[in-house]
Amino acid sequence: MAHTDSHGRPIVVVTGMGVLTSLGEGQQDNWAKLTGGISGIKRISRFPLDHMRTTIAGTVDFVPADPFCAPELSQRLADRAAEEAIAEAGIGTKGNFPGPLFLALPPVEIEWPQRQALAAATGRNDGVSYADLIAVADQPQFRDTYRRFLFASVGEHLADRFGTRGNPIATSTACASGGTAIQLAVESIRAGLSDAALVVGTDASVNPESLIRFSLLSALSTRNDPPEGASRPFSKDRDGFVMAEGAGALVLESMDHALARGARILGVLAGCGERADAFHRTRSSPDGKPVIACLHAALADAGIGPEAVDYINAHGTSTPENERMEWLAVSTVFGDRAGSIPISSNKSMIGHTLTAAGTIEAVFSLLTIRNGRIPPTINYHDPDPALPVDCVPNVARDAQVSCAISNSFGFGGQNVCLVMRAEPV
Repeated sequence: MAHTDSHGRPIVVVTGMGVLTSLGEGQQDNWAKLTGGISGIKRISRFPLDHMRTTIAGTVDFVPADPFCAPELSQRLADRAAEEAIAEAGIGTKGNFPGPLFLALPPVEIEWPQRQALAAATGRNDGVSYADLIAVADQPQFRDTYRRFLFASVGEHLADRFGTRGNPIATSTACASGGTAIQLAVESIRAGLSDAALVVGTDASVNPESLIRFSLLSALSTRNDPPEGASRPFSKDRDGFVMAEGAGALVLESMDHALARGARILGVLAGCGERADAFHRTRSSPDGKPVIACLHAALADAGIGPEAVDYINAHGTSTPENERMEWLAVSTVFGDRAGSIPISSNKSMIGHTLTAAGTIEAVFSLLTIRNGRIPPTINYHDPDPALPVDCVPNVARDAQVSCAISNSFGFGGQNVCLVMRAEPV
């Protein structure tokens, strides 16, 4: 007998997870530090910080990438997270994963060190265009640079290494990318296009260009000292997010496929909701309507009502506008229960992992369900009266969590909400 959900679709389960953040590598290390209220935010040591307003980030410095470039480190983080997830799932054979790859990856562009090397190779002192750089990059000594920055190649590398089926599907929907990749994988399994899928979200974008761009948007915290106190979601004195790096990976399967091979089921991907608001290039609509619709869509997709939700893993970036919008949406959808549902933010400890956030926080949400322990929101010492949330302040909380929602809201109005459960409805 086929295992189907309330809509008659195959139930999608999680059988393997991998994670790597500024807190460390692997589920065990990350979970111990996350529930211990430990921060991975520190002063940046990767490049000079002269004249920078923000000098901190959640960098992953224990994975070598020398000389540094964002797609190279993103690939290495993805390798490690995917390896952990596949090993836990015990699926396929080495280099032969029985399903497609869905990848969340940040935009790739030529970075300053590579631009300078290419510009020098043109032999010109001024007036060097981007087209000139691309033309020079096609010379033999720059072939690796050309391949990496023109074609990215991260997805192709992962597909080759792990032997996933078909062409890799790479998504870049800003800070909702990880959630989007998970949703695409869920839809693939529900539609019968695959029995299993590998989902990876990765981001190693802490470089001078990205830091300066976010700083010019006034999006970053400038509370540099102490670094671990900078990210403070839901606090009245929050002043911006902290950039961070990391990777998360999930092995998803139909329940029938997982049971047939005797796999251990870690949780259920019960529902996905996605809405785009196109309100502004960077801001979400302050009336919260698209996020409200996204939450409703996720609950409807899971076949449950708001009363079934025990915990919300908030987007919780530590930016004033974002958290007002998120609270407006949550309070609208959950009504009188909104103030009593635990709503904590992993970003208070790991920072904002941008493209990877949706996959990393899905892993943490599933660990919350499995371990019956809710990670705290640290640095919560100055409550915002406009946000009467139960943010699990400063200290982790033991609680039975059967159903959790993980929110991801990105620049450009990309919104994804995921519903995860311990067991099928």
